Amino acid sequence: MAENEKEIKKIVKEHYAKRMQQEDSSCCAPRVQQESTCCPTAARSRAAEYYSKEELAKLPQDAVENYMGCGNPIALAELGEGEVVLDLGSGAGLDCLFAAQKVGDEGKVLGLDMTLEMIKQARENSKKLCVDNVEFRLGEIEQMPIESNSIDVVISNCVINLSPDKDAVFRESYRVLRPRGRLCVSDIVLIGELDSEVKNDINCWVSCIAGALPQEEYLDKISAAGFDKVEVVDSTEWVPKSRPEEIQQSLKGKLASIKVKAFKP
Repeated sequence: MAENEKEIKKIVKEHYAKRMQQEDSSCCAPRVQQESTCCPTAARSRAAEYYSKEELAKLPQDAVENYMGCGNPIALAELGEGEVVLDLGSGAGLDCLFAAQKVGDEGKVLGLDMTLEMIKQARENSKKLCVDNVEFRLGEIEQMPIESNSIDVVISNCVINLSPDKDAVFRESYRVLRPRGRLCVSDIVLIGELDSEVKNDINCWVSCIAGALPQEEYLDKISAAGFDKVEVVDSTEWVPKSRPEEIQQSLKGKLASIKVKAFKP
């Protein structure tokens, strides 16, 4: 399994690096075979589904167009002035930039991403807004380059499902949070059984499908890391709209976008 995990991370990393280098927003990198079940047609940004037009109008176009999430963890987190926030898989920086507005000058936001191209884009976007309370770090969410007990809120937007070692992600999230800190994530989980063709297609990891866990297993892993008050705040059936119609039909009733909140005692 260790070798398979390395291959998964390699494909995910290459995919998001390539996405920053191409004009279309297809979630399949050029190296992915077009006959793959999970290789879609080009997809527009989904940010407008979760954020208001007024909010998005205040951000650089690159941050909006490169949004790859499945929810709005900023609304879920209910951030306050002066808090320190960590965004796992921060991408082009959209959620970090919103968080920076919420925590104010006395607060701080850290964006963590394993793809250098994403980090560079996020830094450019923060410069365009002259944001001083955001920092983007290169690193993996399974081994965070973050000091223990230094974070008030950990957020993530459709990223943890991409990790082949979710137990490590939740353990690290618990480690970096201060006591009474909170975990607030939007993610994709299974509410049905995937076809074997999809489950066994390693390229489906970049599509937030093959790496999705059954909802109860996902929540159990959060609890096992030490969190309590684990709660699904919202759950909506999710179908990747960028897929061909026949693929969308085959995935109906099998995936959900959930908002989860949990606390470190």
